[in-house]
Amino acid sequence: MPVANHYQTLGIDPRATQAEIKQAYRRLAKRFHPDRSPQEQDHRDRMARINAAYEVLGDVQHRQRYDLQQQATLRTPAYVGQRARRGQSTDEHLQAWLQWVYGPVNDWVESILEPLPDQLDQLADDPFDDELIEAFQAYLNDCRQSLTEAQRCFRSMPNPANLAGVAASLYHCLNQLADGIDQLEFFTLNYDDTYLHTGQELFRIARGLSWEAEVAMSRF
Repeated sequence: MPVANHYQTLGIDPRATQAEIKQAYRRLAKRFHPDRSPQEQDHRDRMARINAAYEVLGDVQHRQRYDLQQQATLRTPAYVGQRARRGQSTDEHLQAWLQWVYGPVNDWVESILEPLPDQLDQLADDPFDDELIEAFQAYLNDCRQSLTEAQRCFRSMPNPANLAGVAASLYHCLNQLADGIDQLEFFTLNYDDTYLHTGQELFRIARGLSWEAEVAMSRF
């Protein structure tokens, strides 16, 4: 299932003002807050996506970066066509992308996702312990470095047109990881469990997107 972009999640136009973004967030937060329907898993999932969207769009600098990423994604098919017109073999392009982009990006993603359960188990012993927090922050620093490498690798070569769905899943996976790392880092600053739970949820979504890409590849 394709992941809605942050503007779609908040139900607003990409040209919305910051005030309109804030209004949309407040309206949706009031409607879908888990405390209103504690038994509704759909509400918790929706609220996690709403929070993630507002964390990006509610900050001017984060929004500008996100908009640039969206524009770059829209330009990718044209770039692929340009490469094709230069005479690059479709098969060669496919094999090169699998070797130099798809494989390495998956490895970077796994290096971020795989350690999280153990990290959370260790942190649960005493979330206020300075040494445990420092260890968790070190893990998050490693995650940021891995994410930077994954993003650099993903941008290094346009995806083959026939693997656009796989590339889209990877792209959204990386975005979810970026937002998730931000949320987990917020927890280390204020010890608010909301950020910890939202970060976990965003990582869960990222895992699902990674699996979607893998399943799509298996059908290719």
